Amino acid sequence: MTATVAAVDLGASGGRVVVGEAGRDLLAVHEVHRFANVPVTVLGRLHTNILGLYAEVLAGLRAAGRAHDLASIGIDSWGVDFGLLDSGGELLGNPVHYRDRRTEGVLERVLATVPADELYAITGTQLLPFNTLCQLVAAGDSPQLACAARLLLLPDLLGFWLSGQTGAEVTNASTTQLLDARTRTWSADLTRRLGIRLELLPPLRQPGDLVGGLLAGPAAETGLPCGLPLRVAASHDTASAVVGTPADRDSFAFISCGTWSLVGMELPAPVLSAASLQANFTNEAGLDGTTRFLRNVMGLWLLQESVRDWTSSGQEVSLEVLLASAGREPPLRFVVDASDPAFTAPGEMPARIAAACRASGQPVPVTQAEITRCILDSLALGHRRAVLDAQRLSGRAADVVHIVGGGARDALLCQLTSDACGLPVIAGPAEATAIGNILVQARALGAIAAELPGMRALVRATQPLRRYEPQGSARVWEDADARI
Repeated sequence: MTATVAAVDLGASGGRVVVGEAGRDLLAVHEVHRFANVPVTVLGRLHTNILGLYAEVLAGLRAAGRAHDLASIGIDSWGVDFGLLDSGGELLGNPVHYRDRRTEGVLERVLATVPADELYAITGTQLLPFNTLCQLVAAGDSPQLACAARLLLLPDLLGFWLSGQTGAEVTNASTTQLLDARTRTWSADLTRRLGIRLELLPPLRQPGDLVGGLLAGPAAETGLPCGLPLRVAASHDTASAVVGTPADRDSFAFISCGTWSLVGMELPAPVLSAASLQANFTNEAGLDGTTRFLRNVMGLWLLQESVRDWTSSGQEVSLEVLLASAGREPPLRFVVDASDPAFTAPGEMPARIAAACRASGQPVPVTQAEITRCILDSLALGHRRAVLDAQRLSGRAADVVHIVGGGARDALLCQLTSDACGLPVIAGPAEATAIGNILVQARALGAIAAELPGMRALVRATQPLRRYEPQGSARVWEDADARI
């Protein structure tokens, strides 16, 4: 049996619709539609353009249906962001983007009510100012929240518009800082203490569950059959990416590298220790009861924003030339902390990187090549820190690092990460998120192996991978780390 499914994959900087064919010895991926994801500022508030994204999803499904006979549809996206619905199911305004500044100072207010150790003991979620929890507290006195009947995370919101059914998929729900890490249910105690109405949060669903059938309206717009099944993917994009990681053992670290780098290990249970809290690691739900134990590193956002800044100022930028010239720059002349919240907001990224170098007493990068090399060295250093910390905190050793996502295409970053971690790096697939989405749907349809190791074996057997071996001395990375 072969299953042909559509995977809607929404990333922080762009989205796409991919058709996947999966069977016992087959895993083929066909991109049919790609589009930008550009937040919009209105009256000083940064919003996700959710209606624009929905229109692009429909266009992608239309293209998928023209060329393929689909068995189901699955959706994944970035975490934490949400839409609010009224009692009639109408969206109460465009969702506010997690990079908006409304959550500045809110985490401190949360911790004044629920101390960090108590919050972490419940949720196991790293303390980030843009988590759903902080967003809800920031919106606490807004008329919109007061009249909201339901909160839907973005994949579930799009799924609601396609199927008319509401719910919250558990891997994405685990990014909200509202889910109990042990029971994988919404925390009634936490919502009560922070004044969040528990009834806002929808029933939880598991990857592979049937959401419902395609409604007549979207069916007509896409040309797909009315009632075509919509299935729950591992709808947090990192959860899907880890499913699509071609590991052949338990002793691996992963880096899902795109706009963000999500760096960590897959574990059988959450790590809720004081040391884990201190290191700001998060415990997110994975497929089949696994835990994604990881830390957010700023990722290629630093480079994306730098390129946008150079382009908007009239400078010519070729990514291929930029990476080649960065490879010729001396290594580790300047490094910054790639997990620093100071780099979260958009705008003037090269100037902020230069300022961080200046503040730490280092030389200041000036040229495009110098800034790009600073970014790549800093990302590799951030990857190293997180991989070492994940092993230390979990008590498990990693003997290989898997880099998946768009960063797997960057040979310099992959080599630097191998050098920094002192471990082999296996790069690929770049399409791991879409592949994980496809695999969960195909498994639910009975087309592929039921166990996670078998799903990963299919990825190894069918997808191109590249191996990097560590070079040089670990001491130079230790010295660079000490500078910041």
